[in-house]
Amino acid sequence: MKPYESAAFRHFFYWSDTIAMKKNKKKKTGNLNPMRCPYCGASVVFRSAEGIYRENSADTMLYVCSNYPECDAYVRVQKGTKKPVGTMADHKLRALRTEAHRHFDKLYKSGIMSKEEAYFWLANLISAPLSEAHIGYLGEYYCSMVIEESKKLFERKTASMRNKRKGDCA
Repeated sequence: MKPYESAAFRHFFYWSDTIAMKKNKKKKTGNLNPMRCPYCGASVVFRSAEGIYRENSADTMLYVCSNYPECDAYVRVQKGTKKPVGTMADHKLRALRTEAHRHFDKLYKSGIMSKEEAYFWLANLISAPLSEAHIGYLGEYYCSMVIEESKKLFERKTASMRNKRKGDCA
């Protein structure tokens, strides 16, 4: 299967197109919500994270599939806005994104590269503009790629640093 035929690819561009269409449309009156769940096709509702998050002391808001909890897809929004921080994800994709972030974050938290360099690396890896190089936008295919490539890069760089230290001690 070619990457553009995958569900992850369609999922990514569905949300990109939805956001672009919203920016280009004039404001309408009424409560029309064109967003649909990429997993089941049901409408998406804007609501509090209460009942979904164990603790919601930050008053987090989400876009949630109207079929929740049967369909557990949702995405968090930036505090005080209705702007999603990524695309809707089910439990499996959220777990992959968490793992991808854990491995990706090690690249700059360990000092191997700066945070800015890490995001340039990510943009190059997924062939996306820097503005779209966020794990919250990635589907399963690209999350798996980020996990694998982050591990490889981390191992290569830490091995190189160990070898350099051995050379300095000799």
